[in-house]
Amino acid sequence: MDWKHLLAYITGTVDQELLLRNEYLVTENRMLRNQITGRVRLTDAERKTLAEIGHQLGKQALAEVATIVKPDTILGWHRKLVAQKCDGSAQRQSPGRPKIDPDLEALIVRMAQENRSWGYDRIVGALANLGLTVSAQTVGNVLKRHGIPVLRNNLIRITLDDNPRSKDNNQGSQPCCRGTPWL
Repeated sequence: MDWKHLLAYITGTVDQELLLRNEYLVTENRMLRNQITGRVRLTDAERKTLAEIGHQLGKQALAEVATIVKPDTILGWHRKLVAQKCDGSAQRQSPGRPKIDPDLEALIVRMAQENRSWGYDRIVGALANLGLTVSAQTVGNVLKRHGIPVLRNNLIRITLDDNPRSKDNNQGSQPCCRGTPWL
C-alpha cells in the first residue's frame, strides 16, 4: 500500500470518528437542553468562549449546533468582544495627575517626622539635594494625607504635644502659641 493511500485512509477514519463524536455530543446536548426548564444563565467567561468558537464555526454551523441561544446572539457577543478589544481602553490612563511614588511619599513623611521644624519649602530643598524634584504643594498634600501638621512659610507648627493647653499638660496659663518657628 502506497503511503499516500495509507495517509488518506487514516485521515478519513479520523474525520469520520470526529464527525460521529460531534453528532453524539449534539444529540446529547439537545436531550439535556430539553430537560432544562427556563432560561440558562451564562457568565461572561462562558459567553466569551461560546462567541469565539461560534465565530469560527460560522452562522450555518451554529444553526445546526447551538441550542442554548440563537446563532445571531452568539455572533452578536463576538461583535461586542471585538468592539471592546478595539475601543482603545487599554491605552487610556486614569484621569488626573499621576500618583506620587510610594517610596518618595514615605521619604517625605519620614523627613517631616524627624525634622518637625521644617516646612514645605525646606523639605522640597532637602529632596532637591537628593536629586528628587517635588513641588511644595505635593509635599503639603502628602503630609495632609498622613495627618502630619506642617509649617507654611513663617507659621508655627502646633501639635498636641507642643500645645500647653492640651489635656496632658495642666499648665493652662501659658500662651498657646509656643512652638518652634520655621527657620
